[in-house]
Amino acid sequence: MTGGGKQRPNAKYKLSRPDNAKVRQEELNFYYSRENRLAKAPKHVQELYKEKKQSRFGFLGVLIADRPRKILFFSIILLCAMIWVFSFLGYFDFSYNLDGNIINVSASVYEGATVVVIKKTVKSKDAYTGAVDMAVSVPVLQPEDDFPVFYHRLFFSLDKEERYSFAVPFESPELLIALQTEKNSLNLKVSAKPID
Repeated sequence: MTGGGKQRPNAKYKLSRPDNAKVRQEELNFYYSRENRLAKAPKHVQELYKEKKQSRFGFLGVLIADRPRKILFFSIILLCAMIWVFSFLGYFDFSYNLDGNIINVSASVYEGATVVVIKKTVKSKDAYTGAVDMAVSVPVLQPEDDFPVFYHRLFFSLDKEERYSFAVPFESPELLIALQTEKNSLNLKVSAKPID
């Protein structure tokens, strides 16, 4: 009762059960059934809840698990195959053949002079040995221009690998190099890289 003598309208009702009260199983009402809810769900939701067979972990299975991964994986495989084919055909190879010798030429600019390095590797038993005349020049922009030419003579031996290096007395970002044996000649255009 309150101070005014009036009683609350719900005073006789128990709004909660005491802590020690036991509830019988028959009294519990379940209004949620997962099976009924999934039966009414769209088909793609039902497929998400279906139990799937657990597959063993596989490296390839992870790489091609879905469509974007498959596209990426096969794109990488295709690029690797293309690079291998192009390198096999010689598109990425900067070596040249001169009478059975494989020639690699590089140039670098250092303190106003250009250093040229020629690496020779014997490819076959019949590789050329003897004198090789060489001329180094800069590309000509106009026919009437006066351009420097550097002449040098190399001697190829039967050693499997030989390395020749020399400095040309001019500086240029590109060099024209001509190598000539008794039978054949080789004309190259080489970019000179600056050394810091």
